Amino acid sequence: MRLAGLVVAAVVAVAGVAQAQDQQTLADIRQELTVLHVELQRLKREFSTTGSPSPNLSGDSVLERVDAIEAELQRLTRQTEQLNQRVQSIVTDGTNRIGDLEFRLVELEGGDLSTLGETTTLGGDNHGTVVAAQPVTTKPETEQGELAVGEQADFDAAAQALADGDYNTAVDLFSQFDLAYPGSPFASEANLRRGQALENLGDTREAARAFLASFTGDSEGPLAPEALFELGAALGRLGQTDQACITLGEVGVRFPASAPAASATREMASLGCS
Repeated sequence: MRLAGLVVAAVVAVAGVAQAQDQQTLADIRQELTVLHVELQRLKREFSTTGSPSPNLSGDSVLERVDAIEAELQRLTRQTEQLNQRVQSIVTDGTNRIGDLEFRLVELEGGDLSTLGETTTLGGDNHGTVVAAQPVTTKPETEQGELAVGEQADFDAAAQALADGDYNTAVDLFSQFDLAYPGSPFASEANLRRGQALENLGDTREAARAFLASFTGDSEGPLAPEALFELGAALGRLGQTDQACITLGEVGVRFPASAPAASATREMASLGCS
C-alpha cells in the first residue's frame, strides 16, 4: 500500500542517520507521530472532490437509461467498498503503530506499562475526524505581561546572535531558551533558527532534528512550511534522498501557496526526485 510505504520510509528518515532502531529516542518517537499525522491528512484529501461528476446515463429508451443508472450504481458501490476497505486498513495499521509508540514512550520514560489503556482509534472513534493542532502565531500581539519575565529579551538576544553570524552563541542561546520557556509562543521559531545556526556550523544531523522539532511543535503555523522545507533539504544533504523527496513533496501538498513550496520544488529537481 502506497501510504503505508510512505509512512515506513519517512519514519526512519532522521532516526536512521543517528542510530539503530533498538536505540530509539523520544525525538524519534515524536517524529513517527508527526509522519502518521501527515499521512492521515493526505488520506483526508482523498475524500475531497476533484471536479463535477460525469456519469454516462445516456440511452434511447427509459429501459436503457434505467440499465445505465443501475450499472453506474453498481460501479460506485464497488468503488465505495474498495475505498472503505482501504481506509479501514490504514486506520487499523495507524492505530497499531500509535499503540506501539505509546508503549515504547512509557518504557523509555520508565513509567508503569500496566497503566496503559486501549489505544484511541486513529482519526477518532465516531466520524474519523482528526483534531488538528491549533496554529500559534510566531510573534503574538499580546501584552508583555503574558510572557515570562525575560522571555522576549532572551529570544531577541539569540536571534541577534544568529543575525550577527555568531552561530555557536546562537545555538547555545536558543537551546537555553527552549529549556527555560517550555511551551513558549516563540518555541517553533526558536527551534527553526537553532536549526539554521547548526546548519551553518556544519552539523546537519542535529539541524534536521531542530527543524523536525519546529514543525512538530506547530505543524499548521506560519513557520511550518519553512520548517518542513528545511527538514527535507537537510535530509537530502544527509544522503537520505528518498525520505528527502517525500518530505519536500509534502511542502507543496500541505502549503501550496507558500514561498517554501517553490523552493521545495527546486530542491526536489536538484535531488532528482521523480
